[in-house]
Amino acid sequence: MPTLLTRFERHIAARLIKGFVLFVGALIVFFIVLHWVEYSDDFLDRGATVREVFLVYYPNYIPEIVRLTSPLALFLSCIYHTGKLAQELQLTALQTSGVSLYRLMVPYVSVGLLVTVLMFGFNGWVVPKANETVVEYDNEYLHPNSSTVNVSEVHRQNGPNTIVSVGYYDRRDDTGHRVSIQRFNESNHLAYRVDAERMIWADSTETWTLHSVTRRWFNPSGMVREQDTTRADTTLQIYPRDFARTQRDVEAMTIPVASDYLDALRRSGAGHLGRPLVAYYSKYAYPFANLIVVLIGVPLAAVRRRGGQATRFAIGLFTAFVYLALQKLAEPFGYAGALPPSVAAWLPHVAFAIIALIVLWRTRK
Repeated sequence: MPTLLTRFERHIAARLIKGFVLFVGALIVFFIVLHWVEYSDDFLDRGATVREVFLVYYPNYIPEIVRLTSPLALFLSCIYHTGKLAQELQLTALQTSGVSLYRLMVPYVSVGLLVTVLMFGFNGWVVPKANETVVEYDNEYLHPNSSTVNVSEVHRQNGPNTIVSVGYYDRRDDTGHRVSIQRFNESNHLAYRVDAERMIWADSTETWTLHSVTRRWFNPSGMVREQDTTRADTTLQIYPRDFARTQRDVEAMTIPVASDYLDALRRSGAGHLGRPLVAYYSKYAYPFANLIVVLIGVPLAAVRRRGGQATRFAIGLFTAFVYLALQKLAEPFGYAGALPPSVAAWLPHVAFAIIALIVLWRTRK
C-alpha cells in the first residue's frame, strides 16, 4: 500500500500541475480577449498601434494575469481532478481501505505549497518588472487623467527639521515650480529659507538644480541677510517619485524596492499611503491564496454530488467569486485607513483559511 499510494500521489500531483498550467493558459487568453474588447477603442483613439499593444503591452501584461489567476486556475484544477476521482469511486475505495482524507491531501498540499513559494518569488520580483511597461501604457493610453496624484501644492519633509514645498510638479520632465525649502532650528523657528522659480532633477548626479534662487538667513530678531543667485545645486533626501506618485507605483516595484520607497515616503511626510501599503502587503499575502484554495477545493470536490462536474465547477466558481469579492471589499478600507493596510491585505486570506479548516473538518475523513 505505501508504494502504491506513493505512486498514486505522484500521479495526482502531476495531473494537478498539468491542469493548473492548462487553466492558466486558458485564463490568459480569456483575459487578453476581454481586455482588448473593452479597451481597444482607448488604445487606438490615443495613438497606440495594434502591433505595439499585442507585441509589447500584452506580453508584459501576461505575468500580472498569471499572478491574478493562479489561485483560480489551481482551484479549478483541484476541483476537476478530485471530482473525477470521486465520480469514479477511486477516493471511496481508498478511504474504505483505511486511507484518510488527510493522507490523500498530501500531493494536493505539496503542489499548493510549491505554487505558493513560486508565486511569491514571481509576484515579488518578476511581475513588477513587467508591470513597469503595463503601468506606463495604462497611464498613457487608458487612464491618462487619473495617473498622478499630489502634483500641486506638494509638501515633503527632508530630514527632521527641513520642509520642501513645491507649487506644481511636472512629472514629464521632473521639474518642480515655485519651490521653497525651509529649515527650522531646535526651537522650531525658521532659520534658513531658499526660494526658487523652479527645481530640475539631474539624474546623472542625483541632485536638484535650483534656478532663480533667493536665500535668506534668519535669527531670533529677524532676517539677517539675503542672497540671489542664478542657479545652485542641492542634494535632498527627496526623489522625483516622492513629488508625483501614481496610484500604481508599488505594483511596478520589487519587494525590496517597494519597502525602501515606502520608507522614503514616510520620512518625507507624504500622506495617503493606504493604497501603496495595501499593494505592498498584498505581495506577501496573495500567494497564500494558492494554498488556501487547495485546502477548500479538495473537501468540496471529494464528496459525490448530483450533477457531477458541472455542479462542482459551479460551487468552485462561486467560492472563487466570494473570495475575490472579499478581497476587493477589504482593500478600500485599507486605502481609507478604516483598517490597517496589513489587515486589509491579509483579512480575506485569513478568513478563507478558517473556512477551509471548517470545511475540511466537516468532510468525511
